[in-house]
Amino acid sequence: MEYMSKEGYDKLVAELHQMESVDLPQVRDAIAEARDKGDLSENFEYHAAKREQARLLGRIRFKQRVLANARVLDTSNRNADSVQLLSRVEMTNMGNASRMTYTIASPHEANLREGKISIKSPIGQALMGKKVGDVVEVRVPAGTLKLRIDSIQL
Repeated sequence: MEYMSKEGYDKLVAELHQMESVDLPQVRDAIAEARDKGDLSENFEYHAAKREQARLLGRIRFKQRVLANARVLDTSNRNADSVQLLSRVEMTNMGNASRMTYTIASPHEANLREGKISIKSPIGQALMGKKVGDVVEVRVPAGTLKLRIDSIQL
Protein backbone atom coordinates (compact mmCIF):
# COMPACT_ATOMS: atom_id res chain seq x y z
CA MET A 1 0.00 0.00 0.00
CA GLU A 2 1.31 3.40 -0.92
CA TYR A 3 -0.13 6.68 0.38
CA MET A 4 -0.29 9.73 -1.86
CA SER A 5 -2.05 13.05 -2.20
CA LYS A 6 -5.38 13.41 -3.97
CA GLU A 7 -3.59 15.57 -6.56
CA GLY A 8 -0.99 12.86 -7.21
CA TYR A 9 -3.65 10.16 -7.46
CA ASP A 10 -5.71 12.21 -9.93
CA LYS A 11 -2.60 12.89 -12.01
CA LEU A 12 -1.81 9.16 -12.23
CA VAL A 13 -5.41 8.41 -13.23
CA ALA A 14 -5.21 11.06 -15.98
CA GLU A 15 -1.88 9.71 -17.26
CA LEU A 16 -3.28 6.17 -17.38
CA HIS A 17 -6.38 7.37 -19.22
CA GLN A 18 -4.19 9.25 -21.76
CA MET A 19 -2.07 6.17 -22.39
CA GLU A 20 -5.05 3.81 -22.75
CA SER A 21 -7.35 6.04 -24.79
CA VAL A 22 -4.94 8.07 -26.94
CA ASP A 23 -1.40 6.71 -27.01
CA LEU A 24 -2.21 3.00 -27.34
CA PRO A 25 -4.65 3.43 -30.26
CA GLN A 26 -2.03 5.59 -32.05
CA VAL A 27 0.58 2.85 -31.65
CA ARG A 28 -1.88 0.21 -32.87
CA ASP A 29 -2.62 2.37 -35.93
CA ALA A 30 1.13 2.70 -36.60
CA ILE A 31 1.53 -1.09 -36.40
CA ALA A 32 -1.36 -1.64 -38.81
CA GLU A 33 0.02 0.93 -41.22
CA ALA A 34 3.50 -0.61 -41.12
CA ARG A 35 2.05 -4.12 -41.56
CA ASP A 36 0.30 -2.97 -44.75
CA LYS A 37 3.66 -2.04 -46.27
CA GLY A 38 4.61 -5.66 -46.86
CA ASP A 39 7.46 -7.90 -45.69
CA LEU A 40 7.59 -7.69 -41.89
CA SER A 41 11.04 -9.28 -41.50
CA GLU A 42 12.78 -6.18 -42.87
CA ASN A 43 10.19 -3.56 -41.97
CA PHE A 44 11.86 -1.14 -39.53
CA GLU A 45 8.66 0.87 -38.96
CA TYR A 46 6.79 -2.28 -37.91
CA HIS A 47 9.47 -3.37 -35.44
CA ALA A 48 9.79 0.14 -34.01
CA ALA A 49 6.01 0.36 -33.53
CA LYS A 50 5.95 -3.07 -31.86
CA ARG A 51 8.73 -1.98 -29.46
CA GLU A 52 6.78 1.19 -28.66
CA GLN A 53 3.66 -0.87 -28.04
CA ALA A 54 5.53 -3.17 -25.63
CA ARG A 55 7.01 -0.17 -23.79
CA LEU A 56 3.62 1.51 -23.54
CA LEU A 57 1.86 -1.65 -22.32
CA GLY A 58 4.55 -2.03 -19.65
CA ARG A 59 3.99 1.54 -18.47
CA ILE A 60 0.21 0.99 -18.44
CA ARG A 61 0.56 -2.16 -16.32
CA PHE A 62 2.92 -0.34 -13.93
CA LYS A 63 0.50 2.59 -13.47
CA GLN A 64 -2.40 0.16 -12.98
CA ARG A 65 -0.46 -1.63 -10.19
CA VAL A 66 0.44 1.68 -8.54
CA LEU A 67 -3.19 2.83 -8.60
CA ALA A 68 -4.43 -0.54 -7.33
CA ASN A 69 -2.17 -0.20 -4.28
CA ALA A 70 -2.60 3.56 -3.80
CA ARG A 71 -4.46 5.13 -0.92
CA VAL A 72 -5.30 8.82 -0.85
CA LEU A 73 -4.04 10.35 2.38
CA ASP A 74 -6.70 12.03 4.52
CA THR A 75 -5.19 15.40 5.40
CA SER A 76 -8.10 16.67 7.50
CA ASN A 77 -6.94 15.44 10.92
CA ARG A 78 -3.20 16.04 10.66
CA ASN A 79 -1.06 18.43 12.68
CA ALA A 80 2.23 20.14 11.95
CA ASP A 81 4.02 18.95 15.10
CA SER A 82 6.29 16.59 13.21
CA VAL A 83 7.31 15.81 9.63
CA GLN A 84 4.88 13.47 7.86
CA LEU A 85 4.02 12.52 4.32
CA LEU A 86 2.87 15.68 2.46
CA SER A 87 4.50 18.00 5.03
CA ARG A 88 6.22 21.10 3.65
CA VAL A 89 9.52 21.42 5.50
CA GLU A 90 11.74 24.50 5.60
CA MET A 91 15.27 23.74 6.70
CA THR A 92 18.75 25.18 6.83
CA ASN A 93 21.86 23.35 5.69
CA MET A 94 24.19 23.87 8.65
CA GLY A 95 27.27 23.36 6.45
CA ASN A 96 26.74 26.35 4.16
CA ALA A 97 23.78 28.18 5.79
CA SER A 98 21.62 27.75 2.69
CA ARG A 99 17.87 27.45 3.17
CA MET A 100 15.71 24.96 1.33
CA THR A 101 12.07 23.94 1.30
CA TYR A 102 10.79 20.51 0.31
CA THR A 103 7.47 18.74 0.42
CA ILE A 104 7.71 15.08 1.46
CA ALA A 105 5.83 13.11 -1.21
CA SER A 106 5.25 9.54 -2.32
CA PRO A 107 7.88 8.17 -4.72
CA HIS A 108 5.39 8.49 -7.58
CA GLU A 109 4.82 12.18 -6.90
CA ALA A 110 8.45 13.14 -6.25
CA ASN A 111 9.66 15.91 -8.55
CA LEU A 112 12.64 18.00 -7.53
CA ARG A 113 11.70 20.87 -9.88
CA GLU A 114 8.43 21.20 -7.95
CA GLY A 115 10.24 20.89 -4.60
CA LYS A 116 8.81 17.44 -3.86
CA ILE A 117 11.19 14.79 -2.56
CA SER A 118 10.40 11.14 -2.07
CA ILE A 119 9.66 9.80 1.37
CA LYS A 120 12.07 7.00 0.42
CA SER A 121 14.96 9.35 -0.40
CA PRO A 122 17.74 9.71 2.20
CA ILE A 123 16.59 13.22 3.14
CA GLY A 124 12.92 12.20 3.24
CA GLN A 125 13.65 9.22 5.48
CA ALA A 126 15.83 11.27 7.83
CA LEU A 127 13.17 13.99 8.25
CA MET A 128 10.23 11.70 9.03
CA GLY A 129 8.93 12.17 12.56
CA LYS A 130 11.30 15.04 13.37
CA LYS A 131 10.14 18.32 14.91
CA VAL A 132 10.93 22.02 14.44
CA GLY A 133 14.40 22.77 15.79
CA ASP A 134 15.69 19.22 15.34
CA VAL A 135 19.00 18.80 13.53
CA VAL A 136 19.36 15.69 11.38
CA GLU A 137 22.42 14.27 9.73
CA VAL A 138 21.78 12.75 6.33
CA ARG A 139 24.18 10.61 4.35
CA VAL A 140 23.85 11.48 0.66
CA PRO A 141 26.09 10.54 -2.27
CA ALA A 142 27.95 13.86 -1.94
CA GLY A 143 28.72 13.28 1.76
CA THR A 144 26.89 14.05 4.98
CA LEU A 145 24.43 16.92 5.31
CA LYS A 146 23.49 18.50 8.62
CA LEU A 147 19.99 19.98 8.33
CA ARG A 148 18.07 22.02 10.92
CA ILE A 149 14.27 21.99 10.60
CA ASP A 150 13.01 25.58 10.72
CA SER A 151 9.30 25.06 10.06
CA ILE A 152 6.75 22.40 9.18
CA GLN A 153 3.55 23.18 7.28
CA LEU A 154 0.75 21.02 6.00
